[in-house]
Amino acid sequence: MQTTQYIDIETAAGLLKLLGDKTRLSMMKIMSEHECCVCELVDLFEMSQPAISQHVRKLKDSGLIKERRGGQWIYYSLNPDSPFHPFVLHILNELPSQRFKVDELEARGKRVCCD
Repeated sequence: MQTTQYIDIETAAGLLKLLGDKTRLSMMKIMSEHECCVCELVDLFEMSQPAISQHVRKLKDSGLIKERRGGQWIYYSLNPDSPFHPFVLHILNELPSQRFKVDELEARGKRVCCD
């Protein structure tokens, strides 16, 4: 039997505000499909590293994403342990795949820039 957990309106509004930014929403969709490092996100969004890092910080501070160290690099992905994961995943599942962006990055030889 599946139990539905609800979050309060204020929390939901805060999460929706966080995800209301096109860049952060796109990042979350991409990270729902695989993990990324900041350098890949810089190339994907054609933004500066400090700008990407600000977006990542906001998502990490909210607990929506987690990090994994791989040598000198840090990789980011959705945090399945977040109490908001089901809510966010429900939203992300309604969006089209962004895999093509990562495929284009790989075709340009930049997908594995951190390895």
